[in-house]
Amino acid sequence: MSTRTHRTRMLVAAALTAATLMLTACNSGEGVQDEGASAGSMPTASTTPSPKASGGTSTGTGQTDSAGLTSEGSTGGAAGSNGTTGSTGSSGSTGSSGSTGSTGSKDSEPTRTPCSPTSTRTTATEVSRPLNHLLLTVTNTGSKNCNLTGYPAVRFGEAQSVPPAFEDSKPQAVVTLAPGESGYASVLLSAADGSGSGGYTAKSLAVYFDKSASAAAHPSLPAKGVHVDDSIRVSYWQSTMADALAW
Repeated sequence: MSTRTHRTRMLVAAALTAATLMLTACNSGEGVQDEGASAGSMPTASTTPSPKASGGTSTGTGQTDSAGLTSEGSTGGAAGSNGTTGSTGSSGSTGSSGSTGSTGSKDSEPTRTPCSPTSTRTTATEVSRPLNHLLLTVTNTGSKNCNLTGYPAVRFGEAQSVPPAFEDSKPQAVVTLAPGESGYASVLLSAADGSGSGGYTAKSLAVYFDKSASAAAHPSLPAKGVHVDDSIRVSYWQSTMADALAW
């Protein structure tokens, strides 16, 4: 065999080997085509919304929601201020001020009860002016207001009847005594000109604060007693000493 023929065979064999290697590489899926495919897959992935991307979209919705919440919150605030107005409405609890209607308990001002000998002190004093007069003084020693109504029913000594009152002495209002205050009445014992009859000397006295009273006060009389005749009269209870002694 010549040298040229040997070299030619060697070149053919080398070319066949290279062709075989190239074919094998193509069949195995490797090479430039694979890299191109994987590069193409990345843009595809970026164009398709991933769960994160749609999560981003829902985050956007969440922001819308939070904006909605903010407006609801401000509405809530408005409601709150309405609520405050509501509590102003609880000024309706000024309606409880309407329990100023308990000012209606003005009607039950200090309870007005009749004065009684147990919550008062009674004195009988002979006066020089006007003549033949006795001044009765009743002082409230209790802790509540009490009333002196009408006129006193007085009994001197063993007398069986009580004297009448000067009707013109009737006051326009009932005499109410607060604790410590006094009410007054006068007693005309006998006629100043001596025209009376049936006179006698009395050394004891019982004072009933009105005709319906069942208990009496027993003020002391002067030791010598007082002269009483059938001219005896009493005044209605008065709030001042001067008004009582006017009769």
